[in-house]
Amino acid sequence: MRRITVPVAGREYPLLIGSGILDTLGEQLREVGVRGTLALVQDSEVAEQYGRAALASLEQAGYRATPFVVPSGEGSKCLSQLGALYEGFAQAGLDRGSAVVALGGGVVGDLAGFAAASYLRGIDFVQAPTTLLAQVDASVGGKTGIDLPQGKNLVGAFHQPRLVLIDLDTLASLPDREYRAGLAEVIKYGVIADPEFFAYLESNREALESHQPETLAAVISRSCEIKAEVVGADERESGLRAILNYGHTVGHAVEAVAGYGTYLHGECVAVGMVAAGRLAHRLGLLDTEARERIERLIAAYGLPVQVREPLDMDALTAAMQLDKKTRDGVVRFVLAREIGRVEVRPIPEEEARQALQSVLPH
Repeated sequence: MRRITVPVAGREYPLLIGSGILDTLGEQLREVGVRGTLALVQDSEVAEQYGRAALASLEQAGYRATPFVVPSGEGSKCLSQLGALYEGFAQAGLDRGSAVVALGGGVVGDLAGFAAASYLRGIDFVQAPTTLLAQVDASVGGKTGIDLPQGKNLVGAFHQPRLVLIDLDTLASLPDREYRAGLAEVIKYGVIADPEFFAYLESNREALESHQPETLAAVISRSCEIKAEVVGADERESGLRAILNYGHTVGHAVEAVAGYGTYLHGECVAVGMVAAGRLAHRLGLLDTEARERIERLIAAYGLPVQVREPLDMDALTAAMQLDKKTRDGVVRFVLAREIGRVEVRPIPEEEARQALQSVLPH
């Protein structure tokens, strides 16, 4: 089992990565000092596959845990599901010494995490991510939240978990499309921080696509290490942490305008990285070879380099204005200067529209 430490203000917490470790969930909670009653929040598909094992582990460790099940899909990151969790927590008797355990993908982690951040003004939270995207991104760093009809993650809070437990075996049941969507966030880490890691992804594609255990463990570990380093330096996204949004300015806009569920989050991030690469190239920041390498790697992993159907340009532009990096009405993009080095810069609306246009069907 691999262990990575995430440093945050005043404390740190562990990321545990290994095969078959979901059965140790209760034991690991005891190790990090979680002591109260628990809420186990899962989506309907995950509950069917892993819910009993997780609940049994918690109960064997002496916890009283109440399971909660939300519908699968992005639509559950909403006010109504958040309200249902609040009411369920109250009925289950959760108090200030209780904790919320999120078992599932990024939707469950974001929703359950925000519920934990806000119920009784904040109770403990544990992540047990079961999708690749959640394991390398959503579960690490303490971002929690829900969507509004106007855009993704517009309501939320920073609430760091006490523990992140990543069981690689849960990826065996993940549909291929969702697995590939998670690889978009993996590719992102290579572009923003580590050219050697990017090259490793280029040369180990077959092993990664076939879920070769050693390769998968190495890739997830390195992705988590990069995110832990960034979060440790900038927990609340006042500066450096914005680089983790590479590909997300256009990606979130596409996701919202196309309608949540039309594309997976990782697919939108892939399209957004292509748009950002083309914008950086047009501005003279990124050379042709690097831009082509990024696009080639995205395509090689079976991820989209443009959206399938036309989308309204004005709606996309309006959605980009809601991006968290926007300041005084000016959209800011994370742009690569080379593979492994990026910067955040304001982009005029016409340039932003050209970036969008570059990934729309002609």
